[in-house]
Amino acid sequence: MQEIIIGFIAGIVGGLGMGGGTVLILLLSLFLGVEQHIAQATNVIFFVPTAISAIFIFIKNKNIKFKVGLPICISGIIGAFIGSNIAIRMNVGILRKCFGFFLILIAIYEIYSLYNMYRKEKNRNNTIK
Repeated sequence: MQEIIIGFIAGIVGGLGMGGGTVLILLLSLFLGVEQHIAQATNVIFFVPTAISAIFIFIKNKNIKFKVGLPICISGIIGAFIGSNIAIRMNVGILRKCFGFFLILIAIYEIYSLYNMYRKEKNRNNTIK
């Protein structure tokens, strides 16, 4: 049952375009005790069908800029090949620390973005008065 709940949560987050795979790796590691290499490999299996379903919805709603997306996609495929080869050779402890550092960077970026949004909203409200 935990696997279904984890998949559901990660699917929703992924469908929103916010990195369902990152959430999936974190939940698999924390709640199911899955080793980092296995969690990341499981993420790949999770990612493909959920990404395809999200792509169809985003294409239907004309939310994809193909001129921007295709070069990123091709570069991402090459980067994924290189990154997965590096990851399978990496010590689990180091890989876990790299993933944690990545999550910290995401958190810092999100906090900074929220702060900027708050500041812009505050400035906009002050200029209206």
